[in-house]
Amino acid sequence: MKQSRAPNGRDPRVDLLEVALRGGAKGFEKIIKIDELVATLKAEQIEDSNKKDWCVAEFDKSEDKKKMLLQGESDLEAAIEDGAESISTMKSDLKTLADGIVALDKDVAEATEQRKEEHDDFVTTLASNNAAKDLLGFAKNRMNKFYNPKLYKAPPKRELSEEERITVNMGGTLAPTAAPGGIAGTGISASFVQIRAHNQKDEPAPPPEADVSYKKSGEQSSGVVAMMDLMIKDLDKEVTESEVEEKDSQKDYEQFMTDAQNKRAQDSKAITDKTAAQAESESQLETDKDSLKSTQIQLMENEKMIGSLHAECDWLIRYYDLRQEARTGEIDALSKAKDVLKGADYSL
Repeated sequence: MKQSRAPNGRDPRVDLLEVALRGGAKGFEKIIKIDELVATLKAEQIEDSNKKDWCVAEFDKSEDKKKMLLQGESDLEAAIEDGAESISTMKSDLKTLADGIVALDKDVAEATEQRKEEHDDFVTTLASNNAAKDLLGFAKNRMNKFYNPKLYKAPPKRELSEEERITVNMGGTLAPTAAPGGIAGTGISASFVQIRAHNQKDEPAPPPEADVSYKKSGEQSSGVVAMMDLMIKDLDKEVTESEVEEKDSQKDYEQFMTDAQNKRAQDSKAITDKTAAQAESESQLETDKDSLKSTQIQLMENEKMIGSLHAECDWLIRYYDLRQEARTGEIDALSKAKDVLKGADYSL
């Protein structure tokens, strides 16, 4: 309970007491209750001390809370900034991964188309080379029939049908066989080579050894056969090279497809993981934003609390020592007044 004071800073109750003492009013001891005044002053001092302790404690608690809230605000702002940057990075990474998968699928399609074209070219070239070899072999065999019979390979015997066997058994003559429609099953017509058909009757008798023209013809035929052998050898080399190239190309293609499949699987998993991480980060970002708002509201409330503490405590804390000193003086004066009433003499 606060008491009003005179301009000189003294408690008016003390002034009243001094006036009463000087006047010596009758029955004054019944009006003034010095002990009650002293008790009141001491109670007021205790109240001020308790209030001061409470104010100091509340200031400390409020300031500590303010520091904690400010630190929390700073941490949340940093977390929000980092979260936003992380989400932006993940979005960029996801776009890069998605674009990479599209590009990879395009490369796979192009590589598959290219491999198909290369294989078709290989099959066509191989068939052409094999057909050429068959033609050369056919021509070489026919030349051997006339110039080197030991190397001649007769065609397989014709398998007669039941009707043809009956005709032969009855002494009939079979119709001449049609010219082969192809060579070695290649589908290439034998008409590419013009070889005169000979039968056993038309074949010339072996010339006499002294026939120089026949000998030259034999030598020429040997040269042609050697040239055919060289051409066949070149074709064999070309076929081998094309087969090796085809095998290597197929191996490279299969390896590319395996690598592409693994890369696509890894990128797809990365997209799934990053999408989940992005969703989690976005959720955490919203949580941090809500926490920041809550922290800022608490800071505002704490500032109001500190403001109210200043309004309530600043005057008391500022003048606490002065008020305590004044009360001490008042209590001392009251004690002396009480002694005077009991007959003590302070005149000396």
